[in-house]
Amino acid sequence: MTKPQTTRKKRANGVESRQRILDAAVEIAGERGYEGTSIAAVSAACGLPASSIYWHFKDKDDLIAAVIERSFDTWLAAITLPGEECGSPLERAVAVAGNVAKSLVDAPDFLRLGLMLALERRPTEPRGRTVFLQVRDIACAKIAEMAETLVPGLDEKSVQTLTTYAVAGADGLFVQREIHGDAVDLVAMLELHARLVYDAAVRMAADSKA
Repeated sequence: MTKPQTTRKKRANGVESRQRILDAAVEIAGERGYEGTSIAAVSAACGLPASSIYWHFKDKDDLIAAVIERSFDTWLAAITLPGEECGSPLERAVAVAGNVAKSLVDAPDFLRLGLMLALERRPTEPRGRTVFLQVRDIACAKIAEMAETLVPGLDEKSVQTLTTYAVAGADGLFVQREIHGDAVDLVAMLELHARLVYDAAVRMAADSKA
């Protein structure tokens, strides 16, 4: 009769230990980067033996990829366009930008680690870098879809240009906050960026009709 309870307890403990490992990996990678992160260091930080880490993750690369995926899930949920009841197209775009900024403040692992890996070049590409680039493509596709919804009449080239501009601007503002900390109001900055992107989109749509 106690077997189901024991099984549930083991599963709960497994989920808890996995989260502890991921939290420790974020801390270590944030301080030391990809190269400076090791299973031994993560083990020391989370208080679990290396064998427990290897039970959940094949190697360091698999662990870093999982960190990026976990944070991305939170970040991706923020890239959801609110309905028309939330206001004008501009107001909806600004609302998305604010939500994205808040998610990055709360869970910056995805972009912090992802940018580190994206900017590095190795003979063998780490799985974490591959995962980051894949999920980044998903985010870009959602942003492109929003641009087409909020500003009808944009041609494909304009949508691609605006998406690149939006993502690159967000990257730069995030890096500024990483450097200067709370002195950079990421929410306010990304909301301003969204206004600039929207204004550019409206001009592009008007030019295409002229």
